[in-house]
Amino acid sequence: MQSVKLNSTITCPECGHSKTEKMPTNACQWFYECESCKVLLKPLKGDCCVFCSYGTVKCPPIQEGQDCCNS
Repeated sequence: MQSVKLNSTITCPECGHSKTEKMPTNACQWFYECESCKVLLKPLKGDCCVFCSYGTVKCPPIQEGQDCCNS
């Protein structure tokens, strides 16, 4: 069984700024403010959180094959 990765690099679609963040394991993160351009990122349609939409690694529940918070 593969271990769950807790870090994901979010890339802002507006300005291209990237930052590695630690993902929460007990909740979905529905909003993320880009520290460069200050745009507020929200999950894309069909995704449960900003990590699934803009991150290099999907959120922990999705990695484990489970449904996430708002699925």
